Amino acid sequence: MTVHLPLGFHSYVANIGIKDSTDDFTLVVADATCAAAGVFTQSRFAGPSVLVSREHIANLSARAVVVISKNANVATGAEGLNNAREIVGGVATAFACDPTDVLVASTGVIGRQYPMTQVRSGLKSIPKQLTATSAEAVANGIMTTDTVHKVAEATISGSSARVVGVAKGVGMIEPNMATLITMIFTDALIAPADLDQVFRKVIDHTFNCVSIDTDTSTSDTALVLASGKAGAVKIDAFQAALHEVALSLTKQVARDGEGAEKLIEVHVDGAKDRDQAKTVAKAIVNSPLVKTAVHGADPNWGRVAMAIGKCTQYTDIDQDSVVIRFGPQEVYPTQVDANGLENLSQYMRGKDVLIHVSLGTGTSDATVWGCDLTDGYVRINADYTT
Repeated sequence: MTVHLPLGFHSYVANIGIKDSTDDFTLVVADATCAAAGVFTQSRFAGPSVLVSREHIANLSARAVVVISKNANVATGAEGLNNAREIVGGVATAFACDPTDVLVASTGVIGRQYPMTQVRSGLKSIPKQLTATSAEAVANGIMTTDTVHKVAEATISGSSARVVGVAKGVGMIEPNMATLITMIFTDALIAPADLDQVFRKVIDHTFNCVSIDTDTSTSDTALVLASGKAGAVKIDAFQAALHEVALSLTKQVARDGEGAEKLIEVHVDGAKDRDQAKTVAKAIVNSPLVKTAVHGADPNWGRVAMAIGKCTQYTDIDQDSVVIRFGPQEVYPTQVDANGLENLSQYMRGKDVLIHVSLGTGTSDATVWGCDLTDGYVRINADYTT
């Protein structure tokens, strides 16, 4: 069944010749300027798309989002910045709005200028009237090395309003604000300040808790637009629906990590505070030794202990108080026999592997998501630009 964009949004997806024959130009336009919020990479090599979108969304409103895939337009200097501004200007002209009402995101190879001849031709081909509403088409249009498109939807409790999100991302993912590229749309009527506050809170507990390879992208962009077409909703109900969509997309990204075969979920509880829980969880999910153990279905809990132990800034973590589990099975301090290890190995052959750690330093918790490390990841990234 097709997932449609919420009321008040239409799209245009096309191939304009950025790199290959797949769709690479994606545009979502609201019927009118609406409430919007965004968070972006903190990388010191942030691309022109990020710089322009940060500037344009500062007033918490937007009309359109355009995404160029297969070219990140990063480390391209003044020319790259001028090209990003030309793109938003071209979209603004097509829909008779101010360029500051247009947001732009880019994803792909770093250090290459946009092929502006093709881009200008693509801008001229934008239809005068947009009629498409397929969220799947939007998700497909923003893909790079993704193997599947990523879409999620939820209905806001107590109303007919919906939240629909799309995302792309499989590599260069260790968020330091949001992550990759994700766009979320809703027809709920939300005040701009409330939208911004709720969005940041949800991002911190979802997209900011995913990691594929510890590398923060130069192009991370997460946006939300609210058309208001379905009327007002309770803010708590909106937050719940937004969290449901963002969490689904987060897990889809982790599951589709480059070369990935398994989803890893790390839950850390009994922590002093959420920062401690999240830091330890990230240390575990980012460990190449843990990731390869999961890939090989090897219940080597010693690698998890190592990852916890290297968080040396936390002097309150005492190894005698820590509990480590794979799935529901405790492996430390109560160790399992050979039979138990074989059962654990069988569990780890599944598509989802949970690592649960209790620190014994407090009552806070955090959950993060990642994937196993395979030879496929090496191959994809060794050959990426060729």
